[in-house]
Amino acid sequence: MNAIELNANPSKDFDAKLAETVALLQQAALDYAPVVAGDAARITQASSLGAEDVVVSHLINALKLNIGIFVLETGQLHAETLALLDRLKATSVAPVEVFTPVAESVVQFVAKEGAEAMYKSIELRKACCHIRKMEPLARALNGKDAWITGLRREQSGARAEVPLIDTTEAIRVKLNPLANWTWGDVWHFIALNKIDYNPLHDQFFPSIGCAPCTRAISLGEDFRAGRWWWEDEAAKECGLHVAASSLKDAPQ
Repeated sequence: MNAIELNANPSKDFDAKLAETVALLQQAALDYAPVVAGDAARITQASSLGAEDVVVSHLINALKLNIGIFVLETGQLHAETLALLDRLKATSVAPVEVFTPVAESVVQFVAKEGAEAMYKSIELRKACCHIRKMEPLARALNGKDAWITGLRREQSGARAEVPLIDTTEAIRVKLNPLANWTWGDVWHFIALNKIDYNPLHDQFFPSIGCAPCTRAISLGEDFRAGRWWWEDEAAKECGLHVAASSLKDAPQ
């Protein structure tokens, strides 16, 4: 049984949720259009190439919105994720940018802490995330006034209050157009539109990150149980979706 067969079960108000999402994306494209014609839009989508993100990218392309897409290629992604990235770049009308970590920073970190440093302590795992994700993210968002994520309230307790429009950070607005969607809604839309998705989802990977830090989950486990599974539940974020005020002690 693949991920579509297992999960495609829309909520009763799915059509209303889809309309809400479409309206939000269309308004965002207008609100953050280039100031000067020909320049890049002031908004971009952060895609991890997971199920939620391929839905958002599909909508951006289907609606022909002036919104770019970026992917953080950490140097530790699964082969399946990298193959999907290649297919996205080949088929997307919206421009797709790929941001990688500073090579020298990775080399120095691995030389000092080892290739499996993420398993040694939360501090070292977060340091790895900072080098491979947070620093490239800062470059990806440089000059942008807003960004789009695939966050949903259903994903975890830490994300239960995710708003459609997050204005908590003064520097940049975060839009979460799928905040109200269920996992069943996501897969219903993928099935309906025959969207290309990461085959790891068929292997019980609902949440997909770097290969060393992601595993399949078992029946009954939490949606994000496969991410940093050796850590306490409260620590399970890399920093991408944590308020800047909460990152003041993050490794530099």
